[in-house]
Amino acid sequence: MRIQLQLTILLFCGVVTHIFGQSIEIRRISEAIKIDGVANEPAWIEADSAFHFTQNFPTDSLPAAAQTVAKIVYDDENIYVLGIMHNKPEPRGYVTPSLRRDFRGAANDSFSVIFDTFSDRTNGVLFGVNPFGVMREALITNGGSGGGSFSLDWDNKWYAEAKQYEGYWVVEMSIPFKTLRFAEDEDSWLVNFYRVDSEYAERSAWAPVRLNFPIFNLANNREMLWDKPTMKTGTNVSVIPYVATNTERDFEEGTSNDLDASFGFDLKYAVTSGLNLDVTVNPDFSQVEVDQQVTNLDRFEIFFPERRQFFLENADLFSGFGNGRTRPFFSRRIGIAIDTVTGQNIQNKIPVGARLSGKINNDLRIGVLSMQAAQDKSIGLPSYNYSMVSLQQKLFSRSSVNMFLVNKQTFESKESYASSTLSEYNRTLGMEYVLASANNVWNGRFFYHRSFDVVQGEQPFSAGVTLNYNIQRWSVDVFSQMVGEGYNPEVGFVRRNDIRQLATTVQYRWFPSKGKVQRHGPGFDFDMVGNDSYGFLDWDYNLLYNIDFRNTANFRMRLRRQYTYLFNSFDPSGSDSVELPADSEYTNFQFIASYQSDQRKKFFYNLSTRSGQYFNGDRINLQGSIGFRYQPLGFTSIDFAYNRIILPEPYTTTSLYLIGPRFDFTFSRNIFWTTFVQYNSQIENLNINTRFQWRFKPVSDIFLVYTDNYFATHEGGFSIGQPRTRALTFKITYWLNL
Repeated sequence: MRIQLQLTILLFCGVVTHIFGQSIEIRRISEAIKIDGVANEPAWIEADSAFHFTQNFPTDSLPAAAQTVAKIVYDDENIYVLGIMHNKPEPRGYVTPSLRRDFRGAANDSFSVIFDTFSDRTNGVLFGVNPFGVMREALITNGGSGGGSFSLDWDNKWYAEAKQYEGYWVVEMSIPFKTLRFAEDEDSWLVNFYRVDSEYAERSAWAPVRLNFPIFNLANNREMLWDKPTMKTGTNVSVIPYVATNTERDFEEGTSNDLDASFGFDLKYAVTSGLNLDVTVNPDFSQVEVDQQVTNLDRFEIFFPERRQFFLENADLFSGFGNGRTRPFFSRRIGIAIDTVTGQNIQNKIPVGARLSGKINNDLRIGVLSMQAAQDKSIGLPSYNYSMVSLQQKLFSRSSVNMFLVNKQTFESKESYASSTLSEYNRTLGMEYVLASANNVWNGRFFYHRSFDVVQGEQPFSAGVTLNYNIQRWSVDVFSQMVGEGYNPEVGFVRRNDIRQLATTVQYRWFPSKGKVQRHGPGFDFDMVGNDSYGFLDWDYNLLYNIDFRNTANFRMRLRRQYTYLFNSFDPSGSDSVELPADSEYTNFQFIASYQSDQRKKFFYNLSTRSGQYFNGDRINLQGSIGFRYQPLGFTSIDFAYNRIILPEPYTTTSLYLIGPRFDFTFSRNIFWTTFVQYNSQIENLNINTRFQWRFKPVSDIFLVYTDNYFATHEGGFSIGQPRTRALTFKITYWLNL
């Protein structure tokens, strides 16, 4: 009763202080705040308040049904944030996928604060907590426009606690100034607070965000006014050493290694309050979660995202150039080499690397990266240096001009290596204009990149435009690019060369005032790819319809007509069988659809299909994921993909299976155990990856990782054969502030 009275006083004081407040004042306090979710310190009563939250989903025109009050104060070392999340007075449950850090999902209860410390409405940091006290932190780039601009891969040291009470729950956060990057002598930052509530299937924010934008969008953040200008936080140096041991065995090659030990460290040094230097010595990525396997029925390289921590902070300064199909820099090219004999990817050691990234001033960001990869004489690979410099100059309210240079170079003698494994240097230079209007209605990118080799190919450039217009009822996306035949960014990702491409999507949305549907509407899109030599290579046009439900479920459907020209022979069965001839063409109809269930339920699933005519035959496809959440301790799920490829003689008719059960147990907020099993019939492999993690101190972990691969087949019934490879790794890391 005493706590409830205190929180009622907090709410009342906030209301009478700023009935229609468009900003919040952050005031210095002298007494300590205990992070316990109780909020009984006098400082909270005197603190300024953010309240009257507005819905972002299911509508953006109403006050939140579940109202929230946020407060914020600071002392010499930390910023303190308080969130009071009100509910109906009767008892209720809360939704969380597990007790694992860095949760995500539109149906998971949470409270978050976003700081835009340079007030550029382009880059921000997020700190969030759910009702079980599980924490998450994220980097927001590109103004928060789209899912790719939100990254939970950033990891840093801060503190939080949550407590559940009858009719409400409370969050307290302590965020060290050393965790943030900001300029000195600033009178204000930009800030927003938002909440996800599972009972009402509602997302709400203090600074209103239109429902056609993600709730973490930075365009409408409000001012946070400092009672005194910001000051330098003093020396900010962190060292994260690690020790690891591992043993591996390759049964197919008949090789194994004894127990190997390795040591290395990462160093983080704040050059200024806005600029950070990261150094890594002998980095080890053995604890990184394995990639989710896919059935490969594509003629081109498949893109897998970066998962290694060192490459993820401020990643937009390096990997944010180009578009998803043509990137001048792809960090997974570093530390991975190709064995020219077997054609397999193998690890390439990185002895040392460094990255300088952040803000030089309020309008200029810089990124400098240099990684030295070791030589591997067993495959004739010389030592390469991978470097990149990028600049991002803000223009107007939220737009920018960006420039970069990527350099891959060896300084070893050419006579020591075969020409097939030696590339003396490869460079890519580019410039981009990134458009982001003040109201976030217009977003886009215009770019020109050029690669440079010892032997220069013809048309060694790529150029492109993306443009998005997004208002409540209409959205229009235009995409166009040219990729020259000789464009060769060896440290990048290029899906196709020698093409010209144009794609457009137009969608309309209705918003019913009542009923189960939150929004729905039709759309049309097309995608055309061609070149001067062959004319059209591919095209497709689609009639589509999208439905979003108020309970967080959604349905997507499209009817597709497509054309494919094969300028090289290709096996559409994905089984290394008889190939369709080059210079052949195919026109098909396909049905594409997906459904995602209500993610608030303990039993949840998503299903999708891409079925219909397929080259000179037919394809039946069903894939998805089915899961059960035993909250808050974890979940069990199974990912699956079934492809039935039916082709006329002499081509191969086959069935391809991909099955991946996953078991995720969180014994507490600090102890996790994940096991991921993947059977892929296309490569006849069964992979088992199990990982134990104990976070014994903030951002300090012990890992035990076991990986096994077996030959497996479903011909004549599923059977597991001889083991292929096996590995066991133990690793300990510790975050030390100096």
